[in-house]
Amino acid sequence: MLFDQSHTMGYRIDYRAKIKRYGFPRQLEDELLNLFEKNVDRILSRSRRTLKKLSTKTQEWRLTYICAMFHELRSEGGFLIQSPWSLRHKHISWLIQRSAERGQASGTIENKLTYLRALAEWMGKPNLVLTLEAYVDRQAAGLQRHYVAREDRAWSAKGIDIAAVIAAIEKEEPIAAAQLRLMWRFGLRVEEALKLRPAIALRNGALRVDEGSKGGRKRLVAITHPVEQYAALEAAARFVNSRTGSTIPDAHSYDSWCDRLYNLLAKHGIARAGELGVTAHGLRHEYMQGLYAHVTGAPAPIKPDARRIDPEVHREGQRRVAEAAGHSRVTKANAYLSTYATQEAQRRPSVSPVDAAVMLVRSEGNKSKAALALGISRRSLYRLLERCDAGDQS
Repeated sequence: MLFDQSHTMGYRIDYRAKIKRYGFPRQLEDELLNLFEKNVDRILSRSRRTLKKLSTKTQEWRLTYICAMFHELRSEGGFLIQSPWSLRHKHISWLIQRSAERGQASGTIENKLTYLRALAEWMGKPNLVLTLEAYVDRQAAGLQRHYVAREDRAWSAKGIDIAAVIAAIEKEEPIAAAQLRLMWRFGLRVEEALKLRPAIALRNGALRVDEGSKGGRKRLVAITHPVEQYAALEAAARFVNSRTGSTIPDAHSYDSWCDRLYNLLAKHGIARAGELGVTAHGLRHEYMQGLYAHVTGAPAPIKPDARRIDPEVHREGQRRVAEAAGHSRVTKANAYLSTYATQEAQRRPSVSPVDAAVMLVRSEGNKSKAALALGISRRSLYRLLERCDAGDQS
């Protein structure tokens, strides 16, 4: 039998080696190392209820983000910082504004603030790092966070032949193609696909995902399409690293293989601003939407041909998607599926305050009639009229 069971891998982070890569002055390097070794696994969240230690992955992200930000301040910002204790509001403000100018997502920027906040706590400066709003105008910078999908990020939504694109990548790098198929057939994140040990991943008729999962949350992904899913696992198993059990080649670390993979994807137009207009994460959206359709027999709300279905059936579809994605709350499924209300709102024509005032006149002051004609609620009509009275005509 190809698939087997084994214990979970674990490893210790070599902080010094990772910090040395940035070429910091000796004082900055030593003081960062001291802070990391004493504090990097500390839990800072006041709302966290689990007693589990911070995952190794999160520790690595803390180290990488913090070191990268000090490197950016020194190499691009011209701030010759010699010690982490020299970090000031002006440095953080420069970093966040720079990130916004580069078009980074609000979640990415808020993660940076989270890691900087941890560093500030370690140094005994709990008030050093402010909220994102203190550094940039969210609306002006386009940094509003949305927890419900507004745009379909699945590859098929862009008219992409997924099998053909992966086959083209396979000619250049078969391992990358196998990893992409794992993302497509099981809804895995990039890190999960790379660290998955395909030869031992099957447990009781489901795929066990533990390495690389967000928050260290282990989960089982059901086998709903055996032919395609077993084929993806069989293909990945051919590239198993005999030392680690993952499909990351022995000559590469996780970070270096990620760099190679993302460069390869960008070459084939798979990037946020790439020719195809999709990312590898879009394969996860593809899977989750397909799972919803499999469970409910109906397309996800974000699809153009979606229609409202029985609420209980819809709720079960959401639950199965959230479970397969590794989320604890059912509503997290909306990040892949969207909601009927969101999609209906997006399809409505945009109504300006002036439009509302003109329609009210045409309706001879009948607000219900005006709202119905505009396709909005009475409450929305009232808000638009208030804005019009205040001189807002946009």
